[in-house]
Amino acid sequence: MQLFKLDDKYTVVCETKKTRNGFKHEATLLHNGYEKQKAKVCYLNRTWERFTYETVLLRVILHLENVEQEHYKQIINTLA
Repeated sequence: MQLFKLDDKYTVVCETKKTRNGFKHEATLLHNGYEKQKAKVCYLNRTWERFTYETVLLRVILHLENVEQEHYKQIINTLA
């Protein structure tokens, strides 16, 4: 399990789990400590990611408003 603190309001908890054909990454977006959104991405491999959990982090913020999405995408891109 790995925590990504995006700012003082949002934190993302990420986990890796085994699947029948490979593995998956799951992310839970927490807003002030309360679960707001979940996302998962299943893989056979993840050679295109710059860092572990990149894709699922980007997916979990998709429900946010466009302005917030762009702000948090920039933060996630600095994690690489």
